[in-house]
Amino acid sequence: MKSIYLFSLGLGLIFLAAAGCNNSNTDSVKQAEKSVTDTSRAVPSKEDAEFLVKAYSGGMMEVQLGKLAMSHAAHQGVKEFGTLMIQDHGMGSDTLRLLALGKHIVLPDSISNDQKKERDKLMKKHGLEFDRSYISLMVKDHKEDIEEFEKAAKNANDPDIRAFAQRTLAMLRQHLDSAQRLDKRVGKSLSGPNMAPPY
Repeated sequence: MKSIYLFSLGLGLIFLAAAGCNNSNTDSVKQAEKSVTDTSRAVPSKEDAEFLVKAYSGGMMEVQLGKLAMSHAAHQGVKEFGTLMIQDHGMGSDTLRLLALGKHIVLPDSISNDQKKERDKLMKKHGLEFDRSYISLMVKDHKEDIEEFEKAAKNANDPDIRAFAQRTLAMLRQHLDSAQRLDKRVGKSLSGPNMAPPY
């Protein structure tokens, strides 16, 4: 793609993002989802655009929670999993951002208000209590992510978006497998003879 074309698109997205920052209570994800109904933009389809918006928001959430895991977790495996989330979802978000740019799809500049509430709950937890809550959430989130990516891999109208979903599925399945194994290890730590569950 020509650099001038990318530059003009980038300026348009920067303008939209700046306009959205005028209201601190604005839900960035909802604003991005709303933009996909604008028929003046040549987006692949409403469903394809919504998939990218949600996938990008989910990736940002995984990175933020991964950073929390590095500072709040007690179990070394949980900290390492958090590092993996930062690396993999960070790179995935970079790829998704370029894909959306080429499709004229506006992405959110922050996680949704609901995601912020979930993150803030975890911020109040530390040690093994954090480990249990974080890994349980990772298992749940990755199961949901895999379901959404499988749908997009089969049904997305845009071939590039369909290919992106297909490529990302392998990574998500690896994450789920790691989270499930880690969930069992963390559970054993919590139920050890000298470790009472942190209720």
